[in-house]
Amino acid sequence: MPLGTYLPYLLIMAAVTYLVRALPYVLMKKKIENRFVKSFMAYLPYAVLAAMTFPAILYATSFLWSALAGLAAAVIAAYFERGLFTVALSACFAALLAEVLIRYIIT
Repeated sequence: MPLGTYLPYLLIMAAVTYLVRALPYVLMKKKIENRFVKSFMAYLPYAVLAAMTFPAILYATSFLWSALAGLAAAVIAAYFERGLFTVALSACFAALLAEVLIRYIIT
């Protein structure tokens, strides 16, 4: 993806993630004491980032099946509490392997 296309997406994701978390704190005059609201504010950026990233995962490869293979590998590795690097590496390897297999089967 060219930098001219990638950079606006990155800046928008950063701004949305920051504003969603920071704006309520700026608008509130007194300290937030409610446990539910505090935990909601803590997890909101992750939910927004996931909602913006998930569609990109499905369209990152030439075939939907290879993208789903990478997603499944990442979910399985994350379920077994592997590190971020291991999760990303397993997703990339699974997507690459699936892509190669699909292209081999087609031709």
